[in-house]
Amino acid sequence: MSVWPAWEVRDGTGATAWFGLRLEFGDGAHVDAVAVVSEGCVSIEDVRAEPALSLDDLAALADWIEEPLSEACGIGAVPDEEPGPEGADADAGEPDGENAAGPCLAGSGWPRGVEGQWLVAQKYRAAQEQGADPVLAVMTATGFGRRKSLRLIGQARDAGFLTRRRARH
Repeated sequence: MSVWPAWEVRDGTGATAWFGLRLEFGDGAHVDAVAVVSEGCVSIEDVRAEPALSLDDLAALADWIEEPLSEACGIGAVPDEEPGPEGADADAGEPDGENAAGPCLAGSGWPRGVEGQWLVAQKYRAAQEQGADPVLAVMTATGFGRRKSLRLIGQARDAGFLTRRRARH
């Protein structure tokens, strides 16, 4: 993956910087994107891929580019935040961990990829067996809000760790 500074705009209190990035795969596929860094958060402004990305791949894009992009932008990993009051959704006021500047790319401490999907499936099934709410169990285990937890559960289903919700006819 390559990341390069595109341009920067300075105002009285700070600066907003744009970075270009290219992610290339062994089969010739590639993803080009423009990321914006403002007030310590990274937002993706434009994405172009050849061949086109599926929705799951688009959702995983942040995982693919987070570390190299953070290094190029000079933004280190943000330490895990202390959890709020019990039962409170960490992202309650803002959709899926986003703030006014867009989604922040920060480490959560939850494993990514296949290991994270397997752990999500384990927490989900354990809660089902105990008669508890499986989504709430995943939210508690990961520290993520409801939307992100549902996305993780869907990824675990897609990976084959959980059965499909509905039979397809």
